[in-house]
Amino acid sequence: MAKGNINVSVENIFPLIKKFLYSDHEIFLRELISNGTDATTKLKHLISIGEAKTELGDAKIEISLDKDAKTLTIKDQGLGMTMDEVEKYINQIAFSGAEEFLEKYKDDKNDTGVIGHFGLGFYSAFMVAEKVEIFTKSFKDEPAAHWTCDGSPEYTLVEHDKKDRGTEIVLHIADDSTEFLEEGKIRGLLTKYNRFNQVPIKFGTKKVNDPTHEPKTTKDKDGKETTEPHRQIEVDDIINNTNPAWTKAPADLEKEDYDNFYRELYPMQFEESLFHIHLNVDYPFNLTGILFFPKLSQNLDMQKDKIQLYQNQVFVTDNVEGIVPDFLQMLKGVIDSPDIPLNVSRSYLQADGAVKKISGYITKKVADKLSSLFKKDREDFEKKWNDIKVIIEYGMLSEDKFFDKAKKFALYPTVDDSFFTFDEFIEKTKDNQTDKDGNHVILYAANKDAQHSYIQDAKAKGYEVLLLDSPIISHLMQKLEGGDGKIKFTRVDADHVDNLIKKDENVISKLSDEEKEKLKPVIENAVNSKSYTVQLEAMDSNASPFLITVPEFMRRMKEMQASGGGGMMGMGNFPDMYNLVVNTNSPLVSEILAADEDKQKELISQAFDLAKLSQNLLHGEELTKFIKRSYELIK
Repeated sequence: MAKGNINVSVENIFPLIKKFLYSDHEIFLRELISNGTDATTKLKHLISIGEAKTELGDAKIEISLDKDAKTLTIKDQGLGMTMDEVEKYINQIAFSGAEEFLEKYKDDKNDTGVIGHFGLGFYSAFMVAEKVEIFTKSFKDEPAAHWTCDGSPEYTLVEHDKKDRGTEIVLHIADDSTEFLEEGKIRGLLTKYNRFNQVPIKFGTKKVNDPTHEPKTTKDKDGKETTEPHRQIEVDDIINNTNPAWTKAPADLEKEDYDNFYRELYPMQFEESLFHIHLNVDYPFNLTGILFFPKLSQNLDMQKDKIQLYQNQVFVTDNVEGIVPDFLQMLKGVIDSPDIPLNVSRSYLQADGAVKKISGYITKKVADKLSSLFKKDREDFEKKWNDIKVIIEYGMLSEDKFFDKAKKFALYPTVDDSFFTFDEFIEKTKDNQTDKDGNHVILYAANKDAQHSYIQDAKAKGYEVLLLDSPIISHLMQKLEGGDGKIKFTRVDADHVDNLIKKDENVISKLSDEEKEKLKPVIENAVNSKSYTVQLEAMDSNASPFLITVPEFMRRMKEMQASGGGGMMGMGNFPDMYNLVVNTNSPLVSEILAADEDKQKELISQAFDLAKLSQNLLHGEELTKFIKRSYELIK
């Protein structure tokens, strides 16, 4: 019998483990299963190269509960350990610089990297157990060992009569952790962390229909058929898929396989993914995985954390910040890399060079896949555009390398449902939509219904109008304009159509300067709003008499501020400002000028409300008054 003290440089290691890792205390099960997985896969390797003279057999990891004894047991059929190996790997904790550890983590209660950094994977068991026992027998021809520790630095190590190869860890659950004696809790942890474990994990048994038994059907004297029930047998309940799709070669998978894996990952997701990207690289780092493009809404507050990070098929986290570029965190799927530590901390990710290379690789792989889909089947790509555009536009804003690649496949739909790349649209509109100063004006709408009249005015001039309605489009327009000082985006309701793309021709006003000077204050007094700037413009006589426009600069700055990260500080709270453009060539405007004061107010109010209605600016009491006035006018 051996007896001694665990070799650590501070005696209160167990309280430290519990204190500093308590926020993530459920990972103890992942750690212990990972140890069992390592022991099994290492034995398999030793057998394959002839260094272990034994049979692997139907090796699995078994998890069992005994609520009466208050124990949780993790049993594997792997390498096992000799007495000397227990002494080396269990008693000699890989833990140096305890004082530095205390200083570094004294204020950080949530860092999950502590265990992995200091070799404390096995000792995470003491976060939930008051005593831990190890029964282990090596594949070597040596006696089995029994190790016991009650959460103090003292332990006992004795020989044991265990006959079967492998390691059995028995956790005597502490009174403050009895939740880990509940079957539902343990099954939930196994599903979360180990549902794709490399080694089968048994958690109890389940009943299934006996495949060797064919139920008999008999008929009674009246011809009524009766079928006997299926015979059921009890089998191991294996909770994990040891060979998930991402571990296979893309050539071995069909679309159906990817669809099934997507449903396996997200059983509550009812819509299929749009397409997938299979990642597979072994230099300069190891990385496999499958990313899925889901259908996305226009909402920027989309839930992230849908990509799951694994290390050798063991779940690490669904917070992939630092590994996956920010704009791709709206995707779903799996990334698996042995080059990322099992206990990943955010500070580690931010500093690690390999992780940054992984991020760059994923960006390139996604861009290449999108480019391939665009070239292979553009019609299908156009159909999916509205479901993926937010991701692509976000990527173009945040990653310059992605921007350069995406310019070739990013699409810009028109209000007539035609799709163009940026270069295609520039080429198509360069002649008709270049103004007298040489600026190439790209007209766009954010809402086909709300801006319908403005769109029709632009189309009457032969102009193409894009439909750009994503929440971050203002930021992207700013970046696209920056590439060429002569490219200008202008929304169709930013001014009346003749001013959107100014040509050399001038429209002559029917009103003299004196008449305009007389009319302007009349309209300003009737409108009586600081939010509107009255402009008298000579337009086509068939154009609307009153037109409300939103200055492009003001509106875009407010939108950028509202969507975050751009615009001018405080613009988001700046009051809305509009231009009220009055068509001096409209017959109604001439009628207003000639009418008496009461009639002027009535006509101006009606025309002004109609203009507001076209911009969805008429609400509440003003709308009620407008409706009442309209009925009176048609009596």
